[in-house]
Amino acid sequence: MATNTVPPLRIGILGCANIARQFTRDVASSPAVRVVAVASRRAETAAAFAAAVGIDHHHGSYEALLADPDLDAIYVPLPNSLHAEWAVKAAEAGKHVLCEKPLALSLAEAQTMFAAARRHGVMLLEAFPYYFQPQTGDMLALLHGGAIGTVRSVQASFGFTMSRPDGNIRMQPELGGGALLDAGSYPLSLIRLVMGDAPQRVQADANWATSGVDISLAATLHYSGGRRAQLFCAMDTGLHRHATIVGSAGAIETEYLNHTSTQTQGHPWGYQPSQLRLRRGGGPLENVVSGTGSGFRFAAEAFAKVVAERDFDAIGRAAAASLDNAATLEALASSARLRHPVDVAHQRG
Repeated sequence: MATNTVPPLRIGILGCANIARQFTRDVASSPAVRVVAVASRRAETAAAFAAAVGIDHHHGSYEALLADPDLDAIYVPLPNSLHAEWAVKAAEAGKHVLCEKPLALSLAEAQTMFAAARRHGVMLLEAFPYYFQPQTGDMLALLHGGAIGTVRSVQASFGFTMSRPDGNIRMQPELGGGALLDAGSYPLSLIRLVMGDAPQRVQADANWATSGVDISLAATLHYSGGRRAQLFCAMDTGLHRHATIVGSAGAIETEYLNHTSTQTQGHPWGYQPSQLRLRRGGGPLENVVSGTGSGFRFAAEAFAKVVAERDFDAIGRAAAASLDNAATLEALASSARLRHPVDVAHQRG
């Protein structure tokens, strides 16, 4: 008996950065997605990238990629300052868009991006690889199942050290650099995932580099019902990524890694196990074991699924979270600059 199979989502990649190479590598074995083209602003760069990673087609301009009729969707791993421009252009070309975090530099940009997607009947999804990990699903199941009662607070952090800061785009404010947008968007997205809405107000404090970007930032986020969250991000600390979620009847600890493995060492790409531990009441910590794999592949496959099913409800829920995150990031940046609390806008696009 014949079976109905969904053809793979045909993806084109805008740009040839390292993250594009990692994405292509990790999704190569997926039956749900297929990277079929890549573009650079220099034809020779695109050709070399395509040959190195085994992509069939390459284009010497971003515009040529968007005009490719053999593509269903575009993956956008460009510098933060270019996300809005090219996501809108991709939507106008009738392509679905999987966009790297942070989605935009401001709430207004994010609203413009989602408005363009709606206007042209395509889907736009912000890509946080950890978000699509089985571990994140297990964490949400525990929270929604009442394992720790009502959430009272979240503490989430992510930091690393740049090996070569000179010339790094993370040090360039005009490209959307800085710890908050690069690293802080991760713990903020986790906080939003747990809290379910945007904070009412935030207060942030930052250390600044001579280039004008924030090297580190710490903040307190105030939510309805007296709930609070604390966020820390940095580009001058040892590598760490951790969150503690405290409820009325227990707590959860997680590392919420982008990419996971059962191997503690020796993984070809350095993927490691990610901690998820649960304490019910005053009981002992329980280790929760989840499925592992590449967050790039999990994200791409989740995106392919909603596109195939035309699940605009799921995209709408993700869009609401992205808009909350964009509004909160903007408020955090303002608070750090102004050195006083800032209310968070709740406009919706």
